[in-house]
This record gives sequence, structure tokens and C-alpha cells, in this order.
Amino acid sequence: MAKPAVPPPYGIEDQVLKTIPAIITPELLHSLALMGHGDILAIVDRNYPSHAGSQRVHNLAGVDTASAADAILTLFPVDDFTLPAAYRMTPDGQPDAFYPAHESFQQSLRRHEGREVDVEGVQRTQFYTMAAAAFAVVQTTDDRPFACFLVVKGVIVA
Repeated sequence: MAKPAVPPPYGIEDQVLKTIPAIITPELLHSLALMGHGDILAIVDRNYPSHAGSQRVHNLAGVDTASAADAILTLFPVDDFTLPAAYRMTPDGQPDAFYPAHESFQQSLRRHEGREVDVEGVQRTQFYTMAAAAFAVVQTTDDRPFACFLVVKGVIVA
């Protein structure tokens, strides 16, 4: 008798590929693979209105943006041609605000890219406009303020 299909969210017991982080769902892996150079991925917190503006929303329940970024960045090359290649949401009227979630994201970029990646602050209203053009949105359950990011996909160099 066949095992019934397991609906999302998937658990670690559902992992059947090597080196793919367990929190990367099959649908998210597919979106990451479909993305081309210059496409934008949004990684957002629980308060972001993901379903209002995107066709491809990947929910990662129980995951914060730092963990999502760590998993995604093991697979996802960050652009080194477009500057900046990453953005962080800030409050309207405070483009230079910097929160603990921003530091966590910057550390993930540094760790996985092996270089400094500029992460530009973007005020909330402008961030919403930019995120509406994202190829896909990864919705986390992060409850930290302004834990929303955009990252531009780069290329794999042989």
C-alpha cells in the first residue's frame, strides 16, 4: 500500500536529497532553480503581506529569516554585478535604521558568499514596491521588527 502524500509543511523526515537543507521545501527548491540572473527573492517576516502581491509564496512555518537565509544561501548565488545585491526593510523616514535581524542577515551573506555584500536600507513603502517585482517570496514566522529582505540572484561561475 502506498504511503499517502504528505502536504506542506514538510518535515526533516521528508528529506531525500543530499546537501539540501531540510527547511527547503520542494516548491521552494523549484522556484530557486527557475530563477535567473538578476531575479529577486524576498525573504520576509510574519507581518509582511506576501499573498497580496506575489504568485509564488513559500511558507516556512517555525523558521526565522536568519535560518531561512542560511538555508537558501547554501544554494543561491548572490549577484556580484548588481550593487547593491541585497536590501533590508527599514521604517518609513528612517532609511539608516539597523536592527538585530539586519545583522543576522548580513552575517549569513558574509558566511555563504565569502565576501562583504552591501545590504542597502529601503524604507517600508518603497520596499513593498520593490518586493512586488520579486520572482518569489519566502514567508517566515520571524517576529523581529523589520526582518524583511530582498536579494538579487547571481550566476554560478564554472
